[in-house]
Amino acid sequence: MRLAIGIATRGRPAILAEVLHDLSRQTRPADRILVCHATPDDIGAPLPGIEYFTAPAGLPRQRNAIMDRAADCDVLLFLDDDFLAAPDYAAVTEAVFAARPEVVVTTGTVIADGANGPGFPVAEGRRLLAADTPPADSMAAHPHFNGYGCNMAFRMAVVRAHGIRVDEALPAYAWYEDLDVTRLLGRHGSILRLEGARGVHLGAKVGRSPGLRLGYSQIANPIYLARKGTYPWNRALRSMARHWAMNLARSPFPEPWADRWGRFRGNMLALADLARGRLRPGRIEEL
Repeated sequence: MRLAIGIATRGRPAILAEVLHDLSRQTRPADRILVCHATPDDIGAPLPGIEYFTAPAGLPRQRNAIMDRAADCDVLLFLDDDFLAAPDYAAVTEAVFAARPEVVVTTGTVIADGANGPGFPVAEGRRLLAADTPPADSMAAHPHFNGYGCNMAFRMAVVRAHGIRVDEALPAYAWYEDLDVTRLLGRHGSILRLEGARGVHLGAKVGRSPGLRLGYSQIANPIYLARKGTYPWNRALRSMARHWAMNLARSPFPEPWADRWGRFRGNMLALADLARGRLRPGRIEEL
């Protein structure tokens, strides 16, 4: 198989360099490593062996540009620019795709996710990864609802056959774009979570959407995807209610890394737009 690793990056050159350095430790080296950025400042000094190219800023646009570049590959592994993959991540991913032709999407096991807290510095992420104990069966896998955007792999033959794209109506940080595109792929095969493909998501806060925009997306995007048919309404409603309640409850005493009041204001603005009949994900570009 030809396996590519694709990274869409924006505003994190120092962390990106560390992630790319760690990818050199993969026991199964990627045939291509594709880094899509918006400006030269996003990547710092280019590293040898990496294919750098630009696309308009926005995660969906950048990921689509990567898929276009990876048209000659069998598997495309998307990693976030702050995801540290265990050395055998690519090898396990390739082995599962080779052994199970019905699989169209895999997502790994995130042993620590800094997105749910203040985030991890690179050194701490490496320590967590080094202390991890992989499963005895590296091929162990379980059905999963969707791929998690920080580490998900696509069977490219299915992408090409069905013209599947990341939805560019979800701009900027693109809340739930990973859910949408992997559910589209899942109509043509299985989505698996791999026990043996492991890593740490640093959850860097640099480059994230401001609270107001993120809060708007937490309401607008689930509704958009439910109307589109890639996200069941019961899940969409639970997601919106959970984030609205959390943002409201924590606004008086927010975590240092989260703009809870901004998110809550974004939630309420989206609900007001819903009532007026003008709710759309792209509205965040006007906020």
